[in-house]
Amino acid sequence: MALDAFSTATAGLRVTQAQIGVVSQNIANVGTAGYVRRTLSPVASGTGNASVATGTIARALDTAALKQLRSENSGAAYTGLKSSIHTQLDALYGKPGDASALDGVFNSFTLSLQTLAANPTSTAARSTVLSAANDVATQIGSAANGVQALRTGLEMQLATDTQTASGLLAQLAKLNTRIIAATADDPSRPDLEDQRDQALNSLSGLIDINAVSQSDGSVSVLTGSGVTLLDRTNAATLSFDSRGTLSANALYDADPANSGVGTIVATTPGGGKIDLIASGAIRSGSIAAAIEMRDTTLPQAQRQLDDLAAGLSRAMSDRVATGTAASESGKAGFDIDLTGLSAGNAITLTVQDASGTQRNLILMPSYQSPPAAVPASGTDDAHATVIPFTIPKPAADRDPAAIRSAISSALGAGYQISSVPGGEAGAVRILSTGGATLRAASASVTQVTSASDTKGNATQIPLFVDGKSATLYTGSFDNGSQLTGFAQRITVNPAIVGDSASLVSIVGAPTGSGDATRPQALYNALTSTQRVFSSASGIGGISAPTRSSVADFVQGVISSQGAAAAAAQDLNEGQSIALSTAQGRFASASGVNIDDEMSNLIALQQAYSANARVLTAARDMIDTLLRI
Repeated sequence: MALDAFSTATAGLRVTQAQIGVVSQNIANVGTAGYVRRTLSPVASGTGNASVATGTIARALDTAALKQLRSENSGAAYTGLKSSIHTQLDALYGKPGDASALDGVFNSFTLSLQTLAANPTSTAARSTVLSAANDVATQIGSAANGVQALRTGLEMQLATDTQTASGLLAQLAKLNTRIIAATADDPSRPDLEDQRDQALNSLSGLIDINAVSQSDGSVSVLTGSGVTLLDRTNAATLSFDSRGTLSANALYDADPANSGVGTIVATTPGGGKIDLIASGAIRSGSIAAAIEMRDTTLPQAQRQLDDLAAGLSRAMSDRVATGTAASESGKAGFDIDLTGLSAGNAITLTVQDASGTQRNLILMPSYQSPPAAVPASGTDDAHATVIPFTIPKPAADRDPAAIRSAISSALGAGYQISSVPGGEAGAVRILSTGGATLRAASASVTQVTSASDTKGNATQIPLFVDGKSATLYTGSFDNGSQLTGFAQRITVNPAIVGDSASLVSIVGAPTGSGDATRPQALYNALTSTQRVFSSASGIGGISAPTRSSVADFVQGVISSQGAAAAAAQDLNEGQSIALSTAQGRFASASGVNIDDEMSNLIALQQAYSANARVLTAARDMIDTLLRI
């Protein structure tokens, strides 16, 4: 009996000592990132279960809490980056109401035109108009350059994050190999599992992942969409073909040969390749946010600025042509004055078919023959049918009859094109002869013939030009879209800077240089004339173009960016709370609580003392027996 007591006490001491070691390890790692609390469960063994064995050291892991933690971590990285970029984007426009903000410089410009209209003979007022116009162009260009700088920064971040994610996958494959080789009672195994979980947590901040435990102790990693990135010890390699500094023309395309930005490719151990962006495999994490901001949000911001620059320029140089209802021989349609039509002056026809479906036809004039194809996304209506057609290039050769013939060929059967009886020479009558009904017709027609046409007999003037060789802006698609990147290129016409009298001088005006007609007309064109702005800008929705004055469009741009920044910040704050909750849940189940561990340590010390006393008593009994 004394020997049994001695054996039991000795085993108890060993178990208690091992448990004290585990508790001490837990206490020593309070606050250590990635450390999961260890437990040791003794097991009964020996004859009659009188003795105990130490068992296996395990991690107190709540797998459900860990899965939720990784999901919230991905979400927090996603919303955090979006909030940061939206905030930086909003700051590019300045604080609303400040004199140096976008709306402030635009208001100063319109005010300068009012002042000039009140005193057209003032050379100081003319200089103020030119200075204010330059401030507007500079502010738009600065904001657009800032947009592309943000896109370039995201391109660089994607390259870094992709490299980091690929390194983490390689690290996970190595850890899986070591964990598979380790036995269940190997004391290093929990540490290896901690390292693996830490790597998985880091990876979840970059990509939304799902870690699947395997029977051999390894894990496989899939994206949230189901693409396998790690199969036990075989990891995919991620690569990113960075394009460096991005411009407004550098847009994403699913075909890498046509894309102006980099894409992420996963190469499997067998050599297979998966384009993770084209396949939509990445849905959360900082990489998903960077892709969305680079390819969707920031290009839309660039489009808003391009549309604003185009609207500003065309408000000065174009005439808004609106169709007037007309009928002839039982056929209905519209009369529209297209005098001065230039390449890029889109003619929009709203058509309703027999079933009641309404859509837009956009006739896009071009100087090229044959005209280049024009994507609907580059026009005001991304859902329209675009029909390019060729017109004569020199203004003197723009025979109205030739333009009518070109429109007739472009529209084809179902429409009748003719001159307007008693109307302007350039007026066109468009009637429907088929089953379709014409609901509206409109265009923005450039009245000046070139950037040097500064003293015509109309109120329009080329105050703003395309900085690329100081050419007139018409919205042309010849040799590529003139709209794309125009925000970076818009500038005040050097010809007007050198002759400020052209701001008030109209040929044939009775008051000559003192005529207020032009500055007043320019002011009205900015503040009250309704123009069409593209659906792609997102102002007023993305399903159809929006109609507003240039002044209202400026406010719309600023309001939309401010609202987007506020919404992104609110979403990030909510996600931060969700992440904090998930962290708390995981820590309560798997983290180290110093109070609990100290209580366990005291209990184990008492058990150790009790076993020691039993061992002492057993030793005394044996000594007594030996002395008998």
